[in-house]
Amino acid sequence: MNEQEFVTKHRRYLHQHPELSLHEFETTKYIASFLDELGVTYERPLETGLIAYLPGKGDKTIAFRADIDALPIFEENDVDYRSLNDNVMHACGHDGHTTALMLFVRRCKEWSDQGQLPQNVVFIFQPAEETGGGANRLIKANAFENYPIEAVFGIHVMPFVEEGSVAIRDEEITASATEYRFYLNGLSSHVADKEQGHSCGEALQHVLSQVGNIQQYHLNGLKRNIVHMGRFEAGEAINTVPSNGYLEGTIRTYDENDLAIVKEQMLKIADSVKTLFNVECEVDFAEGYPPTYNSPKLRNNVEHALKNAELKVIDKTTPYLFGEDFSFYSQLAPSYFVFVGTKDEAKGYVTGLHTAHLNFNEYMLIKVADYYQQILFNYDEV
Repeated sequence: MNEQEFVTKHRRYLHQHPELSLHEFETTKYIASFLDELGVTYERPLETGLIAYLPGKGDKTIAFRADIDALPIFEENDVDYRSLNDNVMHACGHDGHTTALMLFVRRCKEWSDQGQLPQNVVFIFQPAEETGGGANRLIKANAFENYPIEAVFGIHVMPFVEEGSVAIRDEEITASATEYRFYLNGLSSHVADKEQGHSCGEALQHVLSQVGNIQQYHLNGLKRNIVHMGRFEAGEAINTVPSNGYLEGTIRTYDENDLAIVKEQMLKIADSVKTLFNVECEVDFAEGYPPTYNSPKLRNNVEHALKNAELKVIDKTTPYLFGEDFSFYSQLAPSYFVFVGTKDEAKGYVTGLHTAHLNFNEYMLIKVADYYQQILFNYDEV
C-alpha cells in the first residue's frame, strides 16, 4: 500500500481502539504484529509498550519516540472511525504519533535491507504518557542500557498551529507539572457550641486565600506560572463545625526555581494553620513531569530537517504550560521536541488537545516521517 493508505489504515485502527495509560495491551500487540511482519527486532521492558532497533552503517545511535496511550474522554466526532471504547479516546493525537513512527520504521527497514540505513535507530513506542510517566518507567527499568543513544527526538500534534508549520523552541518548551494536596484535621462540635470546635472551614478559607496569593506576591510577574486550585471541600453536616478539609490542585512552571518557591510557600501555609486555627494541616506533593528541555546543540539538526521536509519553522517565544513526559528523555541524552501543526479550519480541525472533537489530516503523519528521515540522513552533516 502507498504511504497515504498506510497512515490512514493504521491511524484509524488505533483511533478506534484506544486504551488508557498502562493498559495499552492490545495496542502493544498491534505494534508488535506490525514489527513481526517487517522482521524488526524489539523488546518489551514493561508490560505495555516496546522498543525496536535497527542497526545502521554509522556509529551513531539516534532514538525517536511515540506515545501510545489514550484519555478517559467520550468521543463526540461523527466519523466512521470514532472510538469503539466508550469514554476512552485518542484525544491527544497519540494515535497519530504512533502511526508516524510506524511509517518511519517501515522506511528504515527498507533502507536497512538495502544496506543504506545511515545510523543505528531506536524506535520507542512508549506507554503511559498521560498518567504514569511511561518515559521515566522505561528509564528506571534500564530499557536503554544496551543502546548508546546520542540524541532523542519526538513530536506532538498541535491543533492551534497551522497545518504545514511546526513550532520549535530551544531550552524549555513545556512546563513542569506537579500536583499538591492539603489535608486539614480539626475538631468538630455542634453549631450551638461552635467555640469548642476547631474549624477546618475557617482554616481552609485561609489556605485558599494564601495559595491564591502565591503567584501575585512570590513569583516574578514577567514569568508564566500556574498555581491552580482544582477541588476543595470541608465539613460533614449542616449544623456542625467542620472537622476536616481538603484542597487539591496543580502547579505548572517552566523554571525549577519557581517550582521550589511555590512548594516552600505551601509548606509555610500549612505550618501557619496550626498556629492560627489549632487545626492540623499537611501538604503533599506528587512529583509530575519536569519541564521538557530542548538541547540547543540539536537546533541546527531540527531546523534543517524541518525545512528539508518542506515544513515551515515557527519560533515559539514562550513555553507551553502543559506537562509532557518526553521531558525525562533528557536524562538519557540531548533531546528535542517539536509541535507539528494540524489546524485545518476548512475541515473543522481546530479544537484543542484533550477535547472530544480532536481530529486531523493523516497526511501530516507522512510529513512527520519526512522530518524523521531528514534528521536521520543528515545527522552527521549538521
